[in-house]
Amino acid sequence: QVQLVESGGGLVQPGGSLRLSCAASGSIFSIYAMGWYRQAPGKQRELVAGITRGGSTNYADSVKGRFTISRDNAKNTVYLQMNNLKPEDTAVYYCNAESGTLVAGIMDYWGKGTLVTVSS
Repeated sequence: QVQLVESGGGLVQPGGSLRLSCAASGSIFSIYAMGWYRQAPGKQRELVAGITRGGSTNYADSVKGRFTISRDNAKNTVYLQMNNLKPEDTAVYYCNAESGTLVAGIMDYWGKGTLVTVSS
């Protein structure tokens, strides 16, 4: 019932910046948190940044001070501003939405991912 579409990935040199976008559609009224995850080859998917319906944010230690998650409620869109990118940031970045009600239960939704490559 929720669809997520990511955009903004690409190739960037170390020290550069990118901004990822995630647009949500469908039954967005039930979403209580959204976040960005990433998965590098041979590694587990990890949480990069999250934001709740109330606006609270959290970040992985590896990106604190460099990445910023934000939202535009009017556009049902969340963003991830990534600054001072490092080669170790190279991964497929996925948008996630946590949705649910007392009646329907909790459900996670995922976008298809967008590739970020940080390389000289």
